[in-house]
Amino acid sequence: MNIDKIKKVHFIGIGGIGVSAIARMFLARGVEVSGSDTEESEITKELTDMGAQISYGHRAENLADNTDLVVYTIAIDKDNPEFLKAKELGIEARTYSQMLGIISEGYYTVAVSGTHGKTTTTAMFAKVAVSGDLDPTVIVGSLLKDSGSNLVIGGSDLFIVEACEYKRSFLDLKPNILVITNIEEDHLDYYKDLADIQSAFRELVDKMGESDFVVCNLNDEKVKPVIENTKCKIIDYAKVEDIKDLKVTGEYNQQNAKAAFAVAEILKVENEKIISALIGFEGVWRRFEYKGKTESGAEVYDDYAHHPTEIQAVLKAARAKFPDQKIITVFQPHLYSRTKLLFGDISESFVDTDQVLVTPIYAAREENDSSINSEILADEINKNGSSAQAFKDFDEIKQYLKDNTQKDDIILTMGAGDVFKIGEDLINNKNE
Repeated sequence: MNIDKIKKVHFIGIGGIGVSAIARMFLARGVEVSGSDTEESEITKELTDMGAQISYGHRAENLADNTDLVVYTIAIDKDNPEFLKAKELGIEARTYSQMLGIISEGYYTVAVSGTHGKTTTTAMFAKVAVSGDLDPTVIVGSLLKDSGSNLVIGGSDLFIVEACEYKRSFLDLKPNILVITNIEEDHLDYYKDLADIQSAFRELVDKMGESDFVVCNLNDEKVKPVIENTKCKIIDYAKVEDIKDLKVTGEYNQQNAKAAFAVAEILKVENEKIISALIGFEGVWRRFEYKGKTESGAEVYDDYAHHPTEIQAVLKAARAKFPDQKIITVFQPHLYSRTKLLFGDISESFVDTDQVLVTPIYAAREENDSSINSEILADEINKNGSSAQAFKDFDEIKQYLKDNTQKDDIILTMGAGDVFKIGEDLINNKNE
């Protein structure tokens, strides 16, 4: 595909954190952009301000007959009316990951993969690359603090991209440098087991040549099978010394910084510039992000963590940062399938918080599953020694927090869905 010839493109799921970055890229090129999503968000509002025509709700009439290209998120239903119309009209349709592969052609590509930490590591290295005058183009699965965007358009041949393993979508890329932060069991609604996940990573590594690099932690037993007998060069980021005075908290961010440092060294960025950029890194949207204070004076933080390892790491960091303060975690389980498959591990993940308020399960792409719910999860969390309570909706949680928090308490909203709205509403109510 020659994207320079595209005059009109339509995005199904345009508000998605990945898809929206490609929409921004086409808007910057002067291409006519339309799109649809289920509801308005800050991202869709900004895209509208940039010139995109966005509809809410998926309908066939949203897609103009003269559209050259349709880009869609893999989360859409197979019977999505816009997708079906594109097929009917013979309009070329590509997934988000396929578009990443097309965009990356002709670039020297740094792809950041892994079960946890890939967004932050991508953002960290992006800051280093910009500070090191590498002039990169960047697509990241969050909003960068420096720009407020998930896209950086550069003038060099360096492309930095977050590479997601879900449904093996990262196989649409051919990296020159591949970062593997870690590998764990996740997305088990698609993958059979850990070995299946490792096979996807191995397939990506096998696409790389002798002059390419894999940056990983050689002490990680789950990564070792992926890199055995590969033809590319292996760089062990665990050998990098700790970066002192990071603004972002937690041991996991120290590991992310080491991975970013190792990539920067490959690309010959001066050490002083690497360190300075990493120390200046303030995090990204929805990664232990400070949101503000409630009317009672409680401080609100938000994090995207939804996998047990992520939950434990974030809460451990929160406890280290606030050793003497009450921490109330508002947890939104993500997907019925993930909650069931990782039920035991999730229920054991809250030892570093004083209280867990469990929201209804965020279904996302899944049908309702009556065999699992927030009450069942809260009961299991309690059995594991933590204090948990299930709530029927966000309003009930907001009222509870208004009635039961005080100055200097920490409210941490956590999950991959829309749980962040609880904290934002509490802060906005104070301001109003």
